[in-house]
Amino acid sequence: MTSPIDPVIEVAGIRKRFGPVTAVDGVSFTVGAGEVFGVVGSNGAGKTTTLECILGLRRPDAGTVRVLGLDPAVQGEQLRLRVGAQLQAAQLPPRLKVREALIWFASFYPRTQDPDALLQRWGLEARRSAAVGDLSGGERQRLFIALALLHEPEIVCFDELTTGLDPRARRETWRAVEALRTGGRTVLVVTHDMEEAERLCDRVAVFDGGRIVALGRPADLVDEIGADSLEDLFLARTGRHTEVDVR
Repeated sequence: MTSPIDPVIEVAGIRKRFGPVTAVDGVSFTVGAGEVFGVVGSNGAGKTTTLECILGLRRPDAGTVRVLGLDPAVQGEQLRLRVGAQLQAAQLPPRLKVREALIWFASFYPRTQDPDALLQRWGLEARRSAAVGDLSGGERQRLFIALALLHEPEIVCFDELTTGLDPRARRETWRAVEALRTGGRTVLVVTHDMEEAERLCDRVAVFDGGRIVALGRPADLVDEIGADSLEDLFLARTGRHTEVDVR
């Protein structure tokens, strides 16, 4: 499939090594404005390292990254005002109250949305005084979405947003991401869940061993090899199931 006409994320030939291990090996893709784009694959495939390069948390050893025309490695401060992120390792103090978390994060930005409006929008108004440690899995993930959206970013990135959630909370979180698409937000979803990628993403980059082994619309990729699902395509391209690494 051709690249988006109006890309807001451009990744070109990036490589990243950690000692003898090559985590990302010549990865290239673009993400268009208003697109939900999936970076999918097993643990250790290079997904999170690629996201960290996009966010400016790591500098690639080779290749280039541009987000909204900016270089994250040298213009990270400008970029953080325009990009929101929920990272896999993100944590909040368990005794922090839900509304307090939003007020705290709002202090990091010159301009933000009304925290109370966000609580209502994401179904957390009744839990505004609850401690973060007392939230259910689905409530906690909705809070992280609200925090990522607090400063009205143009791009939102989610890293393994539904890992560990029960089926109900998982679907609630999917609906939250679908609401972002409806609102025209650009979303980057990093996930090992092939069902999640098929449901949410306009296009996906399938990672294995630090490389992209398939790139395009999920339905098109599946049709190309006569498979029944993205999981089948992953098995065909890599010779193994994602469950080997992640379950």
